[in-house]
Amino acid sequence: MAGSVNKVILIGNLGRDPEVRNTQSGSKIVNLTVATSDTWNDRQSGERRERTEWHRVVIFNERLGDVAERFLRKGRKVYLEGELRTRKWTDQSGQERYTTEVTIDRFRGELVLLDSNRGGDDNGGYESNSGSSSYGGGSRGGYNNNEGGGFGGGRSSSNQGSGSRGGGWDAPPDNDLDDEIPF
Repeated sequence: MAGSVNKVILIGNLGRDPEVRNTQSGSKIVNLTVATSDTWNDRQSGERRERTEWHRVVIFNERLGDVAERFLRKGRKVYLEGELRTRKWTDQSGQERYTTEVTIDRFRGELVLLDSNRGGDDNGGYESNSGSSSYGGGSRGGYNNNEGGGFGGGRSSSNQGSGSRGGGWDAPPDNDLDDEIPF
């Protein structure tokens, strides 16, 4: 169908550590569970309410899968871009079931770590700047699989582990901007 869009953007916290599987052909598949929460004040009682939605995320992209396997742990805050996909499967009792997931395909999607490395684990040479970790050179300074990626702002693949900072649009080369955006 021409003129339609299937795009999902999630900002949330991981509900558990990533589950990594390998196919028979050696491709990596990573399953994530991401929680998004909405809070509001109840008009009648005046008390604070919260609703949490759980999202299944499947990463088929090898590079993003490697990042997820190495750096994501339960509780980490992430930004994800993918598409919604429903698949049909048969359970052990022969009943047909449907599952809707956010999928990050081999040549699409984005994954950005939004919080600092809480566990004190080695972050593999990638720096954490003002509470967010970025990988690659996407349009948001995050790791995506769109080669060339938008307006810049991230690291190119040639200096990913060097610790140097990349400038965006008209940003100074040392990226010394303090532009915290509240989400």
